[in-house]
Amino acid sequence: MWCGAMRQANLYNAKAQLSELVQAALDGEEVWIAKAGKPLVRLVPGSPQTHLVGRGCLKISSADLDAAFTASSDQAVADLFLSSSDQP
Repeated sequence: MWCGAMRQANLYNAKAQLSELVQAALDGEEVWIAKAGKPLVRLVPGSPQTHLVGRGCLKISSADLDAAFTASSDQAVADLFLSSSDQP
C-alpha cells in the first residue's frame, strides 16, 4: 500500500512549479497535475527500461517485420478504422 505524500497542482501553476514538482516526484511523492480540480496527469520518475532511444531501437529483423504485414492483417486494420468511424 502506498504511504507517501500526495501533491496536486493545477495546470496553470504547474507551469511555474515544474522543476519543484519533478523533484517531488523523484523524491517519492505522488504528484498530480489537475485542471478545474480534476486530476489529469500523474508525474512519475522515468527509468532506463522505459526510455525510448529513437530510430533503430526495435529489436526485430526487417524480414520478420515485413512478414507481419499481410493482406489479411492490412484488411483487419482497415476494418477497425472503418467500423470505429461509424460510432458517434
